[in-house]
Amino acid sequence: MQLSNQEAERIAKEGVDALQRGQPALARARFETITQSGRANGQIWLLLAVACRSDNDDDAEEAALDQLLALEPQAVRGHIMKGDCRARADDERSALQRYEIALLIAANQELPADLRAELQRAETWVAQFKARVVEQREAKLRARDLPPEKRSRRFQHSLDILAGRRRIFVQEPTGYYVPELPQVQFFDPADFDWVPTVEAAAGAIKREIIDLLATGTDRFRPYMQAHMDKPRADANHLLDSIDWSALFLVENGKMSDDIVARCPRAWEAVQAAPLPRIVNSPTVMFSLLRAGARIAPHTGTHNARLICHLPLIVPPDCGFRVGNDMRQWEEGKLLIFDDTIEHEAWNNSSEDRVVLIFDIWRPELSEQERDEIAAFFADPALG
Repeated sequence: MQLSNQEAERIAKEGVDALQRGQPALARARFETITQSGRANGQIWLLLAVACRSDNDDDAEEAALDQLLALEPQAVRGHIMKGDCRARADDERSALQRYEIALLIAANQELPADLRAELQRAETWVAQFKARVVEQREAKLRARDLPPEKRSRRFQHSLDILAGRRRIFVQEPTGYYVPELPQVQFFDPADFDWVPTVEAAAGAIKREIIDLLATGTDRFRPYMQAHMDKPRADANHLLDSIDWSALFLVENGKMSDDIVARCPRAWEAVQAAPLPRIVNSPTVMFSLLRAGARIAPHTGTHNARLICHLPLIVPPDCGFRVGNDMRQWEEGKLLIFDDTIEHEAWNNSSEDRVVLIFDIWRPELSEQERDEIAAFFADPALG
């Protein structure tokens, strides 16, 4: 049967009207008239699928959706409805695939409210399905004498990610990126042979900073400062704020001789670490986070380095998160982390928190790679 555009539009309207009146069989017949004429577009196949669903014909609904998705592979609603068909057929794996495709396509799109609600329903189904799968596998692991307390940390994290209890965080440097480096949030201090030397000096370094603080905090200045020639975003609302301030022994490779002279144990201790002695590096500083202050989630500039925190003055109710791993600072115990992975810090106490911060080379980088990176950053415009 041949239809003109005008006839097809009229019949489609009749089908929509029938759907709205709660007459799915009539609506289906009208839409099928168009599909049989060869004039159906994706919208007609979608409407036919909706009519078939209301008419309780799962097979016909799925056949219409297959036609829709062949024409429009990015049709979010089509993938959701296809997932529904597979779920009703107890084919949960295929349903999962369709729902996840819909969620992926829809990411960052402006969508109508009814479709957003459908996506939320699909997202909830996916989360519940994965939780069931994890619980089933948890039971099997326990049966194999592998309860949570016996598992490796990394394996347990993989289960948490699968169950949606943890997000996947990756390196997101704001400037320079070295590929193929492991995505590790916190590094084990036991893997670094210089750590005992630094930690052994923690008590002496703490006494040095206490002596400095006794004279006031005038030497500390905001860690984030505005410069007319180098604008900075202020997502933390800490620009030019003393809530997060620093006292530098070395700032971007430039030594503060007077501070180094007053903190000889701190300076001596960090010499044991593999500091990146290149243009604009290293940085060695005392970082002061005032009582009640918070540093919002952010990422660092490049992943050729790691950041080290030696906690010196740590009141209660302070915390630190890198990726999906939260840690508490312990005085004298180093934390070593990748600052190109999203991280944040807070001080919910009534006292100030002070840590010694310095950067080191990534241990995975060869001497050749370190020399190459140093040569690259030798141009001040790239630092």
